[in-house]
Amino acid sequence: MTAELAPLPSKPAVAAPAPPLAMLCELSHRCPLQCPYCSNPTNLDAGGTEIDTATWVRVFNEAAAMGVLQVHLSGGEPTARKDLPELMRAASDAGLYTNLITSGVLLDGAKLAVLVDAGLNHVQLSMQDVEAPNADRIGGYAGGHAKKLELARWVVEAGVPLTINFVVHRQNLDSLERMIEMCIEFGAQRLEVAHVQYYGWALANRASLMPTREQLERATEIVDAARIRLKGVLMIDYVVPDYYAHRPKSCMGGWGRQFLNVTPAGKVLPCHAAESLTGFDFPNVMDHSLADIWANSEVFQRFRGTDWMPEPCRSCDRKEIDWGGCRCQAFALTGDAARVDPACQLSPDHALLDVAQIESGSEPPPYIYRRIGGLPGAPVKVG
Repeated sequence: MTAELAPLPSKPAVAAPAPPLAMLCELSHRCPLQCPYCSNPTNLDAGGTEIDTATWVRVFNEAAAMGVLQVHLSGGEPTARKDLPELMRAASDAGLYTNLITSGVLLDGAKLAVLVDAGLNHVQLSMQDVEAPNADRIGGYAGGHAKKLELARWVVEAGVPLTINFVVHRQNLDSLERMIEMCIEFGAQRLEVAHVQYYGWALANRASLMPTREQLERATEIVDAARIRLKGVLMIDYVVPDYYAHRPKSCMGGWGRQFLNVTPAGKVLPCHAAESLTGFDFPNVMDHSLADIWANSEVFQRFRGTDWMPEPCRSCDRKEIDWGGCRCQAFALTGDAARVDPACQLSPDHALLDVAQIESGSEPPPYIYRRIGGLPGAPVKVG
């Protein structure tokens, strides 16, 4: 860690909003699973580039001083870090609510107990399907599903609130009703039904993952009915794919408005997919304080607020509702992060989403699995 952190320019072009409520801490990109929709960048940070324990402790304290309320300890797989109990305790001692986002395959009852003692408040367990053959095929990890079932039971027995996260797509969406039943059986408090969002690894696998419109409509009906039936029993969050939308979602509550993400190497991002954008010089906690980055960095200012918006966003009465939609999606589909999000039916690029109908109606190709080496044929990130 540097002895003194350099300040960023002190006069931001756009006034910083209130402090972020939450921070995603990607502790490591290492992970035994190889999910083809992984939200990590396609050029993954190697273990040797990860920031050290002391730097994370400083970041937690800076976040708490800013007003951040909760931290999501994620990856890759956060339990791949041997210092996770120390990091958990540091976050808890800073007064932060701690949520562990995990695949569960590296944890056992004893390791979970250590984390609970260190201040673990909540576990979010990712699952690929309800039956082992397809779940293990999607994750690219034999025996993973059985380990997840064990961990879910241990978490509930330990009295820790449990969220189960199913990332859904064309090759598991027909199991949705059983996914909901499984959450009830485990005693989970919350279920996140998250349709794949198509950046990075998921974009490379879009033809394998894109659901049909009929699948999406059926899934929406199932979720709507379950929310009514299970009110007070199971909270269900539902994230739909933008490719069938008429209006963009308020991505992360707006660029640089409510959320920040720290990568394993210490880069600070406005969202977890922002490293898919080229031409951005993301600031690093090794060089600058978290508060300075939030308030003054050019990256966080670039799409903050509404002044940057092109038409028709600039004149839209929803501009302070969806904040222009998703910059990563605009870049992924048009090559320009400043264009109107194609998810909006008013976007001149909205027709690009017609690919959903084409790809979902064709035979799904084999998965391109997530690997440290990156996408086949892509340059490997070094250092």
